[in-house]
Amino acid sequence: MSTYRAFIGLGSNVGERFHHLTDAAVALRAIPATSVVWFSPVYETDAWGKTDQARFLNAACEVSTELEPAALLAALKDIETRLGRTLHERWGPREIDLDILLYDGLVVDTDAVCVPHRDLANRRFVLVPLRDIAPDLVHPVTGLTVEEMASACSDQGRVVRSDHHITV
Repeated sequence: MSTYRAFIGLGSNVGERFHHLTDAAVALRAIPATSVVWFSPVYETDAWGKTDQARFLNAACEVSTELEPAALLAALKDIETRLGRTLHERWGPREIDLDILLYDGLVVDTDAVCVPHRDLANRRFVLVPLRDIAPDLVHPVTGLTVEEMASACSDQGRVVRSDHHITV
């Protein structure tokens, strides 16, 4: 069985935000055939898309997995459900949000899964934490590194390193 390198974005802006991130981190470690390599620092960020809501805590993590992209995404959505995520509106408040950002250089665009994440290059709140753990990672479509995307990103949203660290 092949092992893949995937990067996941984590975010929360409802309730005990850091608690939601750490619960998600524990759940990520329990995904079968998957191991967490490491987590980025945690950042407090402005909301993106729908900006009239509470600030988020965001982080990124690298995993090593035997799961194909659709199976990994299904595991992430299951974690969101188990941790109480409720869907009210697009880009609205959420207890936990888990997204596949990049997946081993693959490009997949189906009804079930889209990697790389469609808006990755436009979201500072994702690029800054991802840059901490994979600055030289190359986007398989644009050919840009995460560092290059972060430097060129036009998103002006606030992204400030917090005092929180995911250590599970």
